[in-house]
Amino acid sequence: MTMNNKSAVTLLEENMPQQRTQTIGGPAPSYGREAGTGFPARRLRRLRQNDRFRRLVREHSLSIDDLILPLFVVPGHGIKHEINAIPGNYHLSIDKLIEEAKEIRDLGIPGILLFGVPDPKEKDLLATGAYAPNGIVQEAVRALKKNVPELLVVTDVCLCEYTTHSHCGILQDGYLLNDASKDVLARTALSHVQAGSDMVAPAAMLDGQIRALRQTLDDDGFVNTPIMAYSAKYASKLYDPFFKEGTQSTLSHGDKKTHQMDFSNSNEAMREIAMDIEEGADIVMVKPALYYLDIVYRAKTEFQMPLATYNVSGEYAMIDAAARIGRLDKKLIMMEALISMKRAGADIIITYFAKEVANELK
Repeated sequence: MTMNNKSAVTLLEENMPQQRTQTIGGPAPSYGREAGTGFPARRLRRLRQNDRFRRLVREHSLSIDDLILPLFVVPGHGIKHEINAIPGNYHLSIDKLIEEAKEIRDLGIPGILLFGVPDPKEKDLLATGAYAPNGIVQEAVRALKKNVPELLVVTDVCLCEYTTHSHCGILQDGYLLNDASKDVLARTALSHVQAGSDMVAPAAMLDGQIRALRQTLDDDGFVNTPIMAYSAKYASKLYDPFFKEGTQSTLSHGDKKTHQMDFSNSNEAMREIAMDIEEGADIVMVKPALYYLDIVYRAKTEFQMPLATYNVSGEYAMIDAAARIGRLDKKLIMMEALISMKRAGADIIITYFAKEVANELK
């Protein structure tokens, strides 16, 4: 029995009216409580007996319109190197990035999430390369908007790729300084938008970072540039393939637990999301996705905001690795995983599977 000696079924029934569509011209359905509406009069398998029925009553579906594909841009020319830890994804020089972007556009995928992988010589303790006018992200954005203007370009705004220690900002005695770092994040976001970024996605999980970005963009006249906030970003080992090989920004020491969230917490995530909305976020995000669908569901239920999930590198790698040794059917598990995110409440799914999904859905 649960709180106040009520069973889980009783609590579910009490909460059902909030989830239920009201019947036109009559009371809401009571889900079989009246005589004659349970088995055998009602057989739920009737509508599962073939694919036509299942499609007809399907509650959630995945669309190409839901997808954003992460991409990694590197200095140089003619570079397209597969990232071993994230098979099927690549380090791309700007010329190859343009080729990839055109393919993405032609598949109907609405947008990309762009990560810069700078030359190690451009890294320093203050992350000055993050907002350099001729930085790798800034140059890539200009090239993308010139050559593939139809594609939505979202830029990740973080500093870990640009610091020598790979922490997400400025350190003092080993501690990440919040206010000094958020000011650098705001300056970085502005440089992205000045280069042509359609939307910025601050990822550092610093207090007040959304307000700092919103004010900086508004003050420079970019009042219509949206912010997609990494609002509930957990300190997860599922990011390891991304940092070790994707952005090549493995921490020199320590961890990110003083700013990213404890994976044991749920209510704290709601507070983080509420603050980001208050500060001006247009889209909120939960990251990772698969192990955090309870957070996705709560976020959608409690805030009814446009909601993104990030199907992170470790989630992708687990499915890919299992498929490679014949343990799982990659296409079927991929679709099941992504549909679970939609079912939980996600409107947008950032995923390394985006091209494969687009090919399946076309």
